This record gives sequence, C-alpha cells and structure tokens, in this order.
Amino acid sequence: MRQKLNKNLGYVTQITEKIMLAVIAIMTLVAAGIDVWGMIWATRNIQLADLFLLFIYTEIVGMVGAYYISNRIPVTLPIIIAMTALCRLIILHAKDGEPLTLIAEAGAIVLLAGACYVMTHKDKISLEKEKLRKND
Repeated sequence: MRQKLNKNLGYVTQITEKIMLAVIAIMTLVAAGIDVWGMIWATRNIQLADLFLLFIYTEIVGMVGAYYISNRIPVTLPIIIAMTALCRLIILHAKDGEPLTLIAEAGAIVLLAGACYVMTHKDKISLEKEKLRKND
C-alpha cells in the first residue's frame, strides 16, 4: 500500500513539475514579447541592458527545453542566468552606481563563474567514473 502511494505521489510530482516548467516557458515567452513590443514600438529604443534581458529570457527557455530533453536541469544553466542578470545590473547602474556596488557585483560574477567551472568539471569526472564502472 505504501509503495503504491509513493509511486502515485512520484507521478503527481513529475506531472506537476512538467506543467510548472511549461508555465514558466509560456510566461517567459509572453514577457519577452512584451519587452520586444516595448522596445520596438513603444520607446523605439534598444539598449544593451534590453539585449541582456532578452538573453536571460532565451536562457530560461533553453533551460526548460534542456529539462524536457534530458529530464534534468543542468546546474550550470541557472548559474549562467544569474551571471547574465548581474551583467545587466552592472550595465543599468554603471553611471550612477557606487564603486563598491560595482565591485561586489563583479565579484559575484567571478564567484559564479568559478562555481560554473567547478560544476562543469564535476560532471566530467562523474561521467568518467561512470564509464570506468561500465567497463569493469
């Protein structure tokens, strides 16, 4: 009885996860559409920060697509999204921002880049260990 309940809860969790990711993808596309509309027709002005925002939208859609292909979200994708968001903040506040804030944001990017580097090597090491296990 308990195994059946756990199995059913597992299915509910998987279905809910897929539905929520589909909602995230749809809402990301809607937000991107609204921003593109605003850039082209409302303000008739496209700035570098706007392009970074479009990159963030693209990375979110790519992350959802990666999940649907592999049933897992690579840890490096959210890290890259965070780095892009921080770059956008630096560009938005570059002229008016305080130097210490700029240094903190740049430091956060370096920290995230280091985490991404470590996570990439962790995956490679794990794959190599898996290959060795299969060969034995």
